Amino acid sequence: MSLERIFKALVSLGLSETDSRVYMFLALKGPKKAKSIVSSLGMNKQQIHRSLKHLQEKGIIFGDAENNGAFSALLFEKALELLIETEKVKTEILQETKKALLRDWKTSTRKKNANC
Repeated sequence: MSLERIFKALVSLGLSETDSRVYMFLALKGPKKAKSIVSSLGMNKQQIHRSLKHLQEKGIIFGDAENNGAFSALLFEKALELLIETEKVKTEILQETKKALLRDWKTSTRKKNANC
């Protein structure tokens, strides 16, 4: 699998392009401090810090206090499993929302038709 294909897959699983780049960088290069990520990826500091926060919230990177503030990536296989599981949960929620919306629609249209 090419890195471009992996990048696209990560984006399709809900990561932003920046988050995908940062995750892949850490997964390929090992633990790095934010300053190193900024200089290596050529992005601004705010983008990187925002991305690091998002990725930590998703549980696919973590800060390592023992590595003096460096960030590490979860193994790709585990990260992929987490992202897929998150998408499954989102899909289940959408299905439930769809059912509720359809019920509301049917109820509303019946009432409207009855009032005509």
